[in-house]
Amino acid sequence: MQKTSNILKQDWLILILILSGFALGAYFYPSLPDKVPTHWNASGEVNGYGSKLFGAFGLPAISLATYLLYLVLPYIDPKRKNYTDFESTYQFLKYVLIIFFLGIELMTLLIASGVIVNKPVFIQIMVSLLFILIGNVMGRFKHNYFVGIKTPWTLANEEVWRKTHRLAAPLWVLGGVSNILLALTGMSFNGIGFIVIIAVISIVPIGYSYVVYQKVV
Repeated sequence: MQKTSNILKQDWLILILILSGFALGAYFYPSLPDKVPTHWNASGEVNGYGSKLFGAFGLPAISLATYLLYLVLPYIDPKRKNYTDFESTYQFLKYVLIIFFLGIELMTLLIASGVIVNKPVFIQIMVSLLFILIGNVMGRFKHNYFVGIKTPWTLANEEVWRKTHRLAAPLWVLGGVSNILLALTGMSFNGIGFIVIIAVISIVPIGYSYVVYQKVV
């Protein structure tokens, strides 16, 4: 694994994106109301609000905490040596999550300040793109304790891990595409559809990992 100093040099763009989140919060803070949207339901509608301070700086803080966590994980994972085998994928995950948080923050600030009108399709499409991007690289995840589908069976056997993630990868991509279609068609069962999609991409890999484990051990 790389030294922390080298990682920080490599992650200069990620750090700029995180700082941009704090800068956005500071810029919009004067124009924000006392209550800022902080949570959306399965249909993409706002169903939770937070303080002005949290609305401005909560997501950048979460983004920073996520980045720091991703720096630490390879050093505390018992499977730490495997991280070098999917280093570029791990780096990709960091970018995807930080950009996702920044996108959600920007949308939240624009809605709260009245620049744009809240539309459920915004959040639904952003979450769907997250599924697609992660699913696109999921098959490259190597055996570890923190990133990927962690069941007793995938953690116990590397072959089960590999086969489970190869199955889950296209499921996540298909789930993301399906959710975008639901959002764009404006169907009334968007919320139920999203719950079904989440159930499928979560439960199917779990069940599959158990079945594969029974065959390989």
